[in-house]
Amino acid sequence: MSPRPIGLITARVLRAVQDGHRHGADIMTATGHGGGTVYKVLRRLELRGHIAGHWEDARVAERERRPRRRYYRLTAEGEAELRRAISRVNAPASPSPTVLGTEQSR
Repeated sequence: MSPRPIGLITARVLRAVQDGHRHGADIMTATGHGGGTVYKVLRRLELRGHIAGHWEDARVAERERRPRRRYYRLTAEGEAELRRAISRVNAPASPSPTVLGTEQSR
C-alpha cells in the first residue's frame, strides 16, 4: 500500500526547500506557517526520505550567538513527490471537452 498523497502544507514546505530555504526559521518565513506546523512536517519528510538534514557546526551558531540550525536539502524522492503534488494541483477536476480537444461544434 502506497502512502497517501502529501497535502498542501507539506508541498509548500518541499517547495520552500527546493527554492533554497534551508533551515526551519527560513522555511517558516517562506511558507507563512508556524514552527509547530513546519517542524512536524520537516520531521515527517525526513523520515520518509523526501529531505535530508544535517546539523550545522556548533561553533558557527556560538559565533553568531544563536541556536544551532538543522539544514535541509531535497532528495530525489522529495523532488518526485513534489512533482506529483504539483501535477495533482494542476490537474483539472474533470476533463472538459475543450481540454481534451473533443469539443463538438453546434
